[in-house]
Amino acid sequence: MKPVDVVFLWHMHQPDYRDHGAGGEYRLPWVYLHAVKDYCDMAAHLERHPHVRCVVNFVPVLLDQIDDYCAQFASGHFRDPLLRLLGTADLDHIDDAARALLLDTCFSANHDHMLKPFPHYLRLHRLHQLVREDGPPADDYLSGAYLGDLLTWYHLAWTGEAARRSDPLIARLMSKGQGFSHADRLALRAALGTMVASVLPRWRALAARGQVELSATPHTHPLAPLLLDLHCAREALPTAPLPLAEAYPGGRSRVEAQIASARDAHARRFGAPPLGLWPAEGALSTAFAAQLAAAGTRWAASGEGVLRNSLGNAADANAPYRPWQLAAAPGLTLFFRDDTLSDRIGFDYARWHGRDAAADLVSRIEAIAAAADGAPALVSIVLDGENAWETYPYNGYYFFDDLYGLLREHPAIRTTTYADVLADPAHRPAELPTLVAGSWVYGTLSTWIGEAAKNRAWDLLCAAKKTFDLIASSARLDPAQLDAATRQLAVCESSDWFWWLSDSGAGEAAARFDALFRHNLAELYRCLQLDPPAVLAQPLCAPASTASTDGTMRRSTAPAQP
Repeated sequence: MKPVDVVFLWHMHQPDYRDHGAGGEYRLPWVYLHAVKDYCDMAAHLERHPHVRCVVNFVPVLLDQIDDYCAQFASGHFRDPLLRLLGTADLDHIDDAARALLLDTCFSANHDHMLKPFPHYLRLHRLHQLVREDGPPADDYLSGAYLGDLLTWYHLAWTGEAARRSDPLIARLMSKGQGFSHADRLALRAALGTMVASVLPRWRALAARGQVELSATPHTHPLAPLLLDLHCAREALPTAPLPLAEAYPGGRSRVEAQIASARDAHARRFGAPPLGLWPAEGALSTAFAAQLAAAGTRWAASGEGVLRNSLGNAADANAPYRPWQLAAAPGLTLFFRDDTLSDRIGFDYARWHGRDAAADLVSRIEAIAAAADGAPALVSIVLDGENAWETYPYNGYYFFDDLYGLLREHPAIRTTTYADVLADPAHRPAELPTLVAGSWVYGTLSTWIGEAAKNRAWDLLCAAKKTFDLIASSARLDPAQLDAATRQLAVCESSDWFWWLSDSGAGEAAARFDALFRHNLAELYRCLQLDPPAVLAQPLCAPASTASTDGTMRRSTAPAQP
């Protein structure tokens, strides 16, 4: 068969969950939980299969928090309440808020693959359901021994498959099953700290030996095309409703700052600025591509839908399988993922036997290579590198083992990186005549703008930015205060808050992120030495009648089609 190059890009991201107005207290635990489960497991797969090469994208705000967790574990002073509770000796006498937090959080996992396989953990869940039949006050019947076992099992369920197969402590605790002592919980917490501390050194080592190319995203994951021009949402959806605000004030300088901060942070951690950037949500526009090029970025990537919207009738079946360049962004090469292959990994293969799923993916890559004309096909498979795996048995261990094993044996499929593609004369870019603004979700920006709740959020952010600009130019703040306000503004600009907002109502997850967004805006006003507007106390979307059955509070890669 014809040779084919494949780039896997695994995107690692969590937004800033710290309450910077409360000493950096963590409001959600997903950073350290994904660190011990997914960031460690994804490294372990590559360590077992050194022939496989890929691109791994770390968002700087995620790495900031991993560094912060490393400092917490090293000092023993925890600002994450779950880690504090894990080390609390007397769980019979914790306050009501801590008890409620523990019981509301410690079943937040995929029940089919992270709870039901463990009989002792499942029994804890059934006991909780039985007690809750009479309402939350009945939670008082649950003893400190129950809470200790629950905390232990929650963290055991979130450990990665690699740790379960290699760490004697994890194996011992899972075999013990119940009656965990305070010493057991302290030992488990220390083991979690070791795992979190190993994340960046392991990825640095993979990059140093040339197996992995590390890329980045503008620092706090902002939806940059909309910061530059809210009206660009209408390039793909001409009738999309827009916010009342005409534009995000000073958007160009804010995007420049987010890019510069990301490049500097990446260089501090990995020794050099990233060659490429995966834009937040794969969202590109002509203006944003030009800014990336001006900053020295050599490549960026997005979704196939953006390419097809941009090419229109000129699109052909092979369009996603070659690099592209845009005249408005000289020096920047654009890559576009195969949406079907990426989404099959993200959403479909979890229900397959690992070997069958791996074989199906390989056969689809072979078909792409057979249909290619001229230059070797370049297949980009890009997806979330963390949330999908909890829907797989064993956190995707067998799927990756089978897939990477098949790729090792395949005579024509070569895994590579975008850095190597840029240096390969066989992959000469084609000229993209125009770029229609959009993202990896449907090729549009509708996930972040266009509904009333999302548009209200943009109006609140734009109003806060206008206030920031006025205060910053007035010299009322000293340098430290201005720096704190600027950092808080960057947190508010994250795309994640807008993802969850919906006119159809908010389940538990969306309500939490709605509250986080408004809390972050309120904290920005406090950083500016102002009282937050009263409107920030009002939810942006109405509550839904039902919440997710497993209590998860994380997003999938693709929301429902609008």
